[in-house]
Amino acid sequence: MTIASSPRRGGVSALDVFGRLTRRDRFLCRVLWEHRVLTTEQVCDLCFTSLVSTQHRMAALYRLCVLDRFRPLRPTGSESWRYTLGAVGAALVAAERGVDAPRTSVRRNRVVSLAAGQRTTHTLGVNGFFCSLHRAARERSDAALVAWWSERRCAAEWGELVRPDAYGIWEEDGQRVEFFVEHDTGSEPLGRVAAKLAGYRDLAEADGVARPVLFWLAQAGREPGLRKALGATTLPVATAVAGTGNPADAIWLPVGQEAPRRRLAQLARAAAGSTR
Repeated sequence: MTIASSPRRGGVSALDVFGRLTRRDRFLCRVLWEHRVLTTEQVCDLCFTSLVSTQHRMAALYRLCVLDRFRPLRPTGSESWRYTLGAVGAALVAAERGVDAPRTSVRRNRVVSLAAGQRTTHTLGVNGFFCSLHRAARERSDAALVAWWSERRCAAEWGELVRPDAYGIWEEDGQRVEFFVEHDTGSEPLGRVAAKLAGYRDLAEADGVARPVLFWLAQAGREPGLRKALGATTLPVATAVAGTGNPADAIWLPVGQEAPRRRLAQLARAAAGSTR
């Protein structure tokens, strides 16, 4: 892995840097506070229209210590930078939230943990899902990503029953769907993945609401086996493979059906049907 050394600001104070930040910069800092790490391409999906413009702005924010970055080493070529909060960015969000900013040693340890940790690929897979939804919402006047909760926030809300990788609310063309995301990277046995539905059944009974559970697979070859392992269920469950389209698109196949694949917004109907 490559971890960039701390950049210099040439004597510019944090307050001066705050004054240089755009609304988009501040939004990005809030997202990174909650969701920890994004690739350059994901940042582009989140709040830019040009990858070149994204690269230039990220480099500028890195030099100002608003962001920190790292990337995995490869035998040939180079990976995209992974961005996380730097000292100034963390101080900005902490001030907005009325909490203490993390100490330098704590923040740097978090960067090293992200750079070396096996969970980072999983986290980026989940974050990429929602950044793609942000892009879809910016491209459609009738769509919006209303909520995007991290794994930590989900655990605080529902941890006694389920620990989803994320929770979201998507609106499109007058339809609104609340959903949980389970990102499957292929590291767990299919039976263990399918066993997670028991907790979602308990949650649906406790809340009186059956929200769709979306299995987002990193490997196309896993989908048939996972669908078989999931079996028959009264919960609204659907599967899709990353890379086959935007998560808002008609890529979702409800469990118990063979066709057609549905748009994310259409899964609201499946959820309504499961409560009857």
